[in-house]
Amino acid sequence: MAMASAKLNTLSSQWIAHNSFSPRRGSSSRRVSLPIRASSYQHELVQTAKSIASPSRGILAIDESNATCGKRLASIGLDNTEVNRQAYRQLLLTTPGLGEYISGAILFEETLYQSTTDGNKFVDCLRDQNIVPDIKVDKGLVPLPGSNNESWCQGLDGLASRSAEYYKQGARFAKWRTVVSIPCGPSALAVKEAAWGLARYAAISQDNGLVPIVEPEILLDGDHPIERTLEVAEKVWSEVFFYLAENNVLFEGILLKPSMVTPGAEHTEKASPETIAKYTLTMLRRRVPPALPGIMFLSGGQSEVEATLNLNAMNQSPNPWHVSFSYARALQNTVLKTWQGHPENVEAAQKSLLVRAKANSLAQLGRYSAEGESEEAKKGMFVKGYTY
Repeated sequence: MAMASAKLNTLSSQWIAHNSFSPRRGSSSRRVSLPIRASSYQHELVQTAKSIASPSRGILAIDESNATCGKRLASIGLDNTEVNRQAYRQLLLTTPGLGEYISGAILFEETLYQSTTDGNKFVDCLRDQNIVPDIKVDKGLVPLPGSNNESWCQGLDGLASRSAEYYKQGARFAKWRTVVSIPCGPSALAVKEAAWGLARYAAISQDNGLVPIVEPEILLDGDHPIERTLEVAEKVWSEVFFYLAENNVLFEGILLKPSMVTPGAEHTEKASPETIAKYTLTMLRRRVPPALPGIMFLSGGQSEVEATLNLNAMNQSPNPWHVSFSYARALQNTVLKTWQGHPENVEAAQKSLLVRAKANSLAQLGRYSAEGESEEAKKGMFVKGYTY
């Protein structure tokens, strides 16, 4: 018995020696590289990401939770019912010609499984226009214990099985939104938690065939200058890419959804689109590998016109990546107010969606002009402490 135990211990030691990384440089031990199993979806992930990051197109984000969608509906006097949510999302997803400007649509779980009143699945409506369906997979923000009144994003439990089901339903990319608050620090704990959560989500998504959108949103809240936003953004993205690499995430099979580098919403001096472009591109060039196929900016409460002007300024010269948009309010605000919940307004609302989508398509090419934009489109949409 003792001899068998000794033999087992010897074999275990040999296995560990041949299957472990050696200590840091300077050790006499031999370094052994462990093979990492590549996702069986690797080729598909790369092709999906390239399709979404295609010239002149961007992402329509309509993944608001039922509670947040209810706030949007309440703004035009509608009750928060599934029928009303379905009617609004049908308006958006069945807009004729949308695929000319939109390459992907981020959906809430409810929407992924819904159909039009004619019985056509929403995912099929999107595919018919060469738009890739996306699914929001996180479970929302909750307080982060031990932090400076900051948050962390939950949803990793059960994510693999949910992602597999979303893939079967037709989703081909995924979204996970976490946030970083500058007025709250941000603390090192909050930044690390955000980066690690995004990396685990990205690895799990790729393992189940979904291209992950990596989104650590740096909130607009605060009165800080643009230099402070740049400092925080560089710190956040360095942590994010460190943990993405640690989790063996395929960079060619992900998309980024960053905040633009702007002053805090309550800062006394407003930055021009050219200044925002300069600081944002500086941050990206310092932190983002060129292997990534696309950077799809969030609007974060900017007005429809502001978000488009800033994107346009970033595309005045070639970039290592496809620099485009993934807008929610900056594409939907005028649409919602045009619709007002009335069936007779659907066509006019869809036309207003195309106007905004085309404007951002031109901005992706660096050819947008704000001439002729409505006053409504120029109104800011920042909400302090905004939650989805």
